[in-house]
Amino acid sequence: MFRDRKEAGEKLGVELAGLDLHQPVVLALPRGGVPVAAEVAKALGAPLDLLILRKVGAPGNPELAVAAVVDGNPPDVVLNREIVEAYSLDDADLAALVALERPELERRRIVYRGTRRPLSVARKTVILVDDGATTGTTMKVAIRALRHRAPREIVVALPVSPPDTVADLAMEADRVVCLSQPGRFLALGYHYQQFPQLSDGEVIAAMDEAAQLHKIRQSDIASDGSKAKKSRRSH
Repeated sequence: MFRDRKEAGEKLGVELAGLDLHQPVVLALPRGGVPVAAEVAKALGAPLDLLILRKVGAPGNPELAVAAVVDGNPPDVVLNREIVEAYSLDDADLAALVALERPELERRRIVYRGTRRPLSVARKTVILVDDGATTGTTMKVAIRALRHRAPREIVVALPVSPPDTVADLAMEADRVVCLSQPGRFLALGYHYQQFPQLSDGEVIAAMDEAAQLHKIRQSDIASDGSKAKKSRRSH
């Protein structure tokens, strides 16, 4: 059991820091994945961004996902083909269902990201972070959308998940790092001592803090590099 998402992220960061990761970029699934990912980004000295997605529910059954829309330019639509076929949905049906979810996806993008441009993941190692995965459905959608953006590698990073879900995700991602895989998996919140719902404001504050920390780190690296060059010239 983890004390809270921050502790989970710290432990996950230690585990990931031991891996050989080429130009890591940390992407969080909001909202719960953000405080975990913030600690991972801090441990790796990597930039942090969000992967914002919106589930597209089946007609008359909004909890059953026929697709998901993932924020991007343009947004990616990832289909759950089995459900699409079960409901006999054609292209026009799907377009109408997706259109219903686009405004909320846009709202979340504006609220969470503001004027910040999304980070490029092309030829980089993407570390996709959430606070846990029960079925892994959301994470699978995120992985499939990211494949369209030509990353070098996709690493799924989770504090806790059932063993069968981890095995499923391992078939989608290049690597999966999961700290705890309990055989008797309860609701996600049972694996944390503190598991509050996060507000939009808390997500925004965490992203702002991570961006500022990364900016300071990059400035320090640039300063050290400049000092090293001057030292070599003087000798």
